[in-house]
Amino acid sequence: MQTYSTKGTCSRQILFEVTEDGKVYDVKFIGGCSGNLQGVARLVNNRPIDEVISTLKGIKCRGNTSCPDQLATALEEYKANHNK
Repeated sequence: MQTYSTKGTCSRQILFEVTEDGKVYDVKFIGGCSGNLQGVARLVNNRPIDEVISTLKGIKCRGNTSCPDQLATALEEYKANHNK
């Protein structure tokens, strides 16, 4: 399980897994708007990491970011650390 500490959002952390073939699954947001974030988690489940990043990157809420944008950032960070 990967853990990402969010910045500038109501949620505090995002937990997620990435399969060997690069699909996102088991996303859980800690804190934030429960219903909305459960919906985001279900919508990205079993989707390719690059698709999730391109879909969610740049969505704004407060503080010039959002929980979906932070998930995209978390996945970008994961890719940067695991594609060396």
